Amino acid sequence: MARPLRSRLSLAVIKRRLPALVAADPVADLPDGLHVAVVGSGSPLPDARRGNPCAAIIAGGRIFVVDAGERASETMNRMQLAPSRISAVLLTHFHSDHIGGLGTLNLQRWVADAAQTQLRVLGPPGVERVVAGFNEAYALDNGYRTAHHGPEVAPPSGAGMVAEPFSFPDGADSMVVLDEEGLRVTAFLVDHTPVVPAVGYRFDYRGRSAVISGDTVYAPALVRAAAGADLLLHDALSAELLKLVEDAAGRAGLDKRRRILADVPDYHATAPQAADAAREAGVGALAITHVIPPLPLKGLEAIFLDDAHEHYSGPLWLARDGDLYRLPAGGTGVERARLIGRGPGG
Repeated sequence: MARPLRSRLSLAVIKRRLPALVAADPVADLPDGLHVAVVGSGSPLPDARRGNPCAAIIAGGRIFVVDAGERASETMNRMQLAPSRISAVLLTHFHSDHIGGLGTLNLQRWVADAAQTQLRVLGPPGVERVVAGFNEAYALDNGYRTAHHGPEVAPPSGAGMVAEPFSFPDGADSMVVLDEEGLRVTAFLVDHTPVVPAVGYRFDYRGRSAVISGDTVYAPALVRAAAGADLLLHDALSAELLKLVEDAAGRAGLDKRRRILADVPDYHATAPQAADAAREAGVGALAITHVIPPLPLKGLEAIFLDDAHEHYSGPLWLARDGDLYRLPAGGTGVERARLIGRGPGG
């Protein structure tokens, strides 16, 4: 059967474009410095435009992934962030929306460049159990891939992950957990009770700094850890909008769901509270992430932010999947760009 003209044209276009798409490496084009790519800016609530929490910190051409929610590897592929550049994953805590994509993220990293060593996964106590569980769940799949592609493409030594737990010294609420090749990563305690411990991370490289809050209410330890940082990526929710979802669940007779939604506000900051933290820490810019609830209409963004702009006078953005915040070495400002046009499903 002859192919329709439209199909033949589409095939010609993709043949011409595909090599460049496959070879694209936006990280190689970045100036030296510290850069933050928002891979997932959503929450456990279903959101067509926002994946579960994940950020990619880029320093010296290496990628350090903070949390790996569902769709993390898929969105990184859409952003053309090469999985072979991933040096380590740092987990803030072990809620499902922060670890659900860890298995596929590691798989992509393993087979992308025939990795010979296992992926490092840093986190507070408990990270050993999480990593062991994923390793066991993927053990059969790893064997299949080595058998199919051969050890040169899927070397057994690179399959799976290795946990690197850290514990805070008595009385301390922060500690350096990684210091190599000019990059220093400091973990600090946040308040996500009853999740204990829960941490955030500060990244310092070539005179630039970025802080990832993890999940937390307003936390003095975060303010101290973020002091003078160039960029703060802070989770937030809208109590007003979340109450609408809670009430809708109640009217629909979904009482268990309503009760879960009612519990959410007591362990996340609001946008104005995140702005308070940014102001008190004296950070250069603030990006709000872990957006709860989803915002299907553009007009809801102002309601979500509430009066956050009155609490913090610096640049303030509502993060989206695909955002890139560039902090070039030697500079002082934060440049915002896009690595994908729209979020998942958009």
